[in-house]
Amino acid sequence: MAQARLKVYGWGRKGEGMTPDEESFVMGGYRRMFGVRDFPDHKIPTLEEYDLRAPRLTPPAALARICSTDRYERALHAHSKGYTDYVRIMLNRFASAPDVVAYPETEQDIAAVMAWADGAGAVVIPFGGGSSVCGGVTPPADGPAVVTLNLSRLDKVLEIDRTSRAARIQAGVFGPALENQLRPHKLTLRHFPQSFEYSTLGGWIATRSGGHFATLYTHIDDLVESLRVVTPAGTLESRRLPGSGAGPSPDRMFIGSEGILGVITEAWMRLQDRPTFRAGGAVRFKDFFAAARALRVLSQAGLYPSNCRILDPNEARNTGAADGSAAIMVLAFESADHPVDAWMARALEIVRDHGGVPETEGGPDAHREGAAGQWRNAFIRMPYAREFLTPRAIINDTFETAITWDRFEAFHDSIKQATEKAIRDVTGKPGFVTCRFTHVYPDGPAPYFSFHGQGRHGAMLEQWQAIKTAASDAVIAGGGTITHHHAVGREHRPWYDRQRPDLFAAALKAAKKTLDPRGMMNPGVLIDP
Repeated sequence: MAQARLKVYGWGRKGEGMTPDEESFVMGGYRRMFGVRDFPDHKIPTLEEYDLRAPRLTPPAALARICSTDRYERALHAHSKGYTDYVRIMLNRFASAPDVVAYPETEQDIAAVMAWADGAGAVVIPFGGGSSVCGGVTPPADGPAVVTLNLSRLDKVLEIDRTSRAARIQAGVFGPALENQLRPHKLTLRHFPQSFEYSTLGGWIATRSGGHFATLYTHIDDLVESLRVVTPAGTLESRRLPGSGAGPSPDRMFIGSEGILGVITEAWMRLQDRPTFRAGGAVRFKDFFAAARALRVLSQAGLYPSNCRILDPNEARNTGAADGSAAIMVLAFESADHPVDAWMARALEIVRDHGGVPETEGGPDAHREGAAGQWRNAFIRMPYAREFLTPRAIINDTFETAITWDRFEAFHDSIKQATEKAIRDVTGKPGFVTCRFTHVYPDGPAPYFSFHGQGRHGAMLEQWQAIKTAASDAVIAGGGTITHHHAVGREHRPWYDRQRPDLFAAALKAAKKTLDPRGMMNPGVLIDP
């Protein structure tokens, strides 16, 4: 049976969403948080009502079989899944809709579309699953004609090297389809971002995606063995090697390039055996910073847990993992080779030394039970909430960063203070900011902040921008990164410009000039055309 179509407005596919009980829990939390019972509502336009301009391009006959100017296709590729995208769709703003959506089936198709777009003076936007939350695949609204390249037909595992434990994989494959093709070989990529179901391998590589696993191989960078890329200037392929000291890595230039240099079409990826041994559970702490200190010791002990995130008390309450009286640490280990009980036991010793109280002793199914299980379910279901929160004028968004351990506590407090003040200033009402860790390293954590405010219809974009600006300014002023794993896109661009060295920006522009002479690839992301 054919799958339901992806939603233009909302997460996932048509027919998917939160259950009535889940929606009631989320809205109950906001009623408690803001002290109000009723929220305003706003009608969401239908596909037939979308305000789409006529396409400014007509595909040539040779490309007509892979191109579409269909209303749904253009609307689907006009926005991604960030907060501002939801608001703009709610307001029926589709000025960013591409003129043509192309579904290439081969590298030759990609090169042909690039050549046609070049001749037509159009820009090209590579598109994975469209799950960006920072404007990474949203076309410029006021520029030239746009062709969006959707790679979802390049979705195969082409070759498996079981001896080296690696596979050659096409970039358009979605997470579940990739794992389904690896499963018969008892292998896994072991990269599970929150967007796993609705994002692609090429998107993960192009945005330096962070997976669900909290230590060791946290980013897609460590899993890439070699890349093949089609650029406007030609096609290149890096040599497949376990490691190399031969100058700057060509792979590293394209990992995180966000489509501005070319289109990643294939990658040899390092795989792992599917795990069979597990242990996990949840630990309660009276204080969030005490949990963070325990996590620092744990991260520096060389145990490398697969999961070791912490939730501050309010974050734990908002997700149903606790009642707001305790910070929660979610802790888990897994292996395909050996039992992990000894690693779990040592980790529990560490957390007890810092005042942590384990819920259980870490059985093989504990990561699916209690507070850990509740958090896991909430984590997977979170993206579905935005589609009913936005019409109710609730400003609910996240930002993430990374900082060294020595600066974390002061950094955390300054971020919360700046963001809460901005919410209060722009909405006239108190706002709330919570924090959790998504990843940890021996030298520092990746804090992930959620902010909540009562917005006002007619001003939500401006209110969100003021809050986002205050939070991002505080992140950069405190020495953090503007993004640990969400990528730069268009929304983080002003702060990325402040974070990167000027000479590196010049070098990146020179690379783009060589690979994309006319500057037609995803303009406005990372650098100016």
